[in-house]
Amino acid sequence: MVTIAAIIYEPGSTTKNKTGSWRTFRPIMDNKKCIKCENCYIFCPEGTIYEDENGDFKINYDYCKGCLICVNECPVNALTSIREEK
Repeated sequence: MVTIAAIIYEPGSTTKNKTGSWRTFRPIMDNKKCIKCENCYIFCPEGTIYEDENGDFKINYDYCKGCLICVNECPVNALTSIREEK
């Protein structure tokens, strides 16, 4: 059996450069469905998901690479993805 996984050489390094233009897909957060489990926040390898002053989770699209790990880790499908428009 072969395990397929991404390799992140320097997690959190995205903030050195704006990488949002690299995306093919964009994660979209529906805070009405969100149960605040923090999976998206915990699993985002670049740290682009943050909690705002109202307790809602937001995505900093300037640095989000569109890996969609957050979408895969959400247990209630509060995160979905759409194709990025260029």
